[in-house]
Amino acid sequence: MMPLALASAGEENIIKRVGGSPEMKKHLEDMGFVAGGTVSIISDIGGNLIVNVKDTRVAISREMAGKIMV
Repeated sequence: MMPLALASAGEENIIKRVGGSPEMKKHLEDMGFVAGGTVSIISDIGGNLIVNVKDTRVAISREMAGKIMV
């Protein structure tokens, strides 16, 4: 298991766990980052990650990506 922030762009990953404070966890889950779901990194721009989750492109900070374990 590793944080999403360390995953390679283009490869599909299975979300194992979402961590962080209860507010952060709820925010990420509301955006579609739930255990068992798939996520892939599209690009890394200026410290933020553009990811594809549930057929939607979402921009998240590297800090948030560190809370998503794949």
